[in-house]
Amino acid sequence: MSHSDATRAVEAVWRIESARLIGALSRMVGDVGLAEEFAQDALVSALEKWPEEGVPAKPGAWLTTVAKRRILDRWRRDERFQDRMVELGREIDERDGQAEFDAVLEEDYGDDLLRLMFVCCHPVLTTQARVALTLRMLGGLTTDEIARAFLVPEATVAQRIVRAKRTLAKRNVPFEVPVGEDRDARVESVLEVVYLVFNEGYVATSGTDWTRPRLSEEAMRLGRVLCDLLPKDHEVHGLLALMELNASRFPARVGPDGAPVSLDKQNRGRWDRLLITRGLAALARSVPDDPGLPRGPYSLQAGIAAQHAVAPTAADTDWSAIAVLYEDLVRTTRNPVAELNRAVAVSMALGPEPALGIVDRLREVRAMADYPMLSAVRGDLLARLGRADEARAEFERAARLTRNESERALLLGRAGAV
Repeated sequence: MSHSDATRAVEAVWRIESARLIGALSRMVGDVGLAEEFAQDALVSALEKWPEEGVPAKPGAWLTTVAKRRILDRWRRDERFQDRMVELGREIDERDGQAEFDAVLEEDYGDDLLRLMFVCCHPVLTTQARVALTLRMLGGLTTDEIARAFLVPEATVAQRIVRAKRTLAKRNVPFEVPVGEDRDARVESVLEVVYLVFNEGYVATSGTDWTRPRLSEEAMRLGRVLCDLLPKDHEVHGLLALMELNASRFPARVGPDGAPVSLDKQNRGRWDRLLITRGLAALARSVPDDPGLPRGPYSLQAGIAAQHAVAPTAADTDWSAIAVLYEDLVRTTRNPVAELNRAVAVSMALGPEPALGIVDRLREVRAMADYPMLSAVRGDLLARLGRADEARAEFERAARLTRNESERALLLGRAGAV
């Protein structure tokens, strides 16, 4: 096997196995940062040996075995590490250390990914750190890949990950699935991180590209893993439904010249019907069995996306139903962006005049002051009301506020066309 073939094989295996490996090792050593260190040692060993020896029949097991040996070596020579193992209840017999480690790593192996998700998305970390650590530990992305995806320096991402590991170790964050009242908040934190990753792929916040589908694909993969691990959690299915229904539009969201295509002008024949089918199935699982229980925000947003997905043409969209769903979403979240989206639905169902009243009230919300879509929506409503000069000014203001170059070009085009 050539060195390049072996390298590609190692990278592919790492993508598939790294999260499971780091999860198992984290449970063993009680420290995510230390677990990744041992996993990386195993990866380096694979890069050294596989070009000569070939890819093993069970590459994941090979990496696990090498990592366990590294842990045993550290245990034998490092007294502080021995103390840490004893603290965690890992009293390892020197004579049969490998068997002891095997027994520990094999127990409860199926929950390791879930535990790792909860640790990577722990509220003690900043949002940026949670996103970077999740993509690193659960997605198997390199710091360079994460940096390129978010258009930030690699050193910045590396620093975020290092600080996150230190914070988790300093705060003694346990490697466990939370229970009781803490569980819902922690699940919400995990879902927030996954959706942030998806949205950065769906509408890039900066740079020249309108979309970065690979980030959205990674988020959907994590969403499917979560659905397998938490099959009874309605909002987990709601998030997956929302992501799959929105992702179904990817093939039609960008024109041949790379310019964004608005929803009403997209060729719906290019939408991914398989993702729509999967998204609708996940949506059905997101609705509580008890009709008296409220739907969660992800389930409501997925319901909105479903209205678009099932409409054969833009003209067939049930905007009244969408406006009602947004009303429920605003009531649930008190989110001004949801209220802005409700205004759009109201404008399509009832006309621009009542919608403009909603938007004008949002201009008084401090959090919306520099939100480019507020000006963009207001510009569209003013244009439909024949107030051309005001509409042009709003589109130009939205263009100044956005950091995405494709979106800026689209908004300036709207301004010029009024």
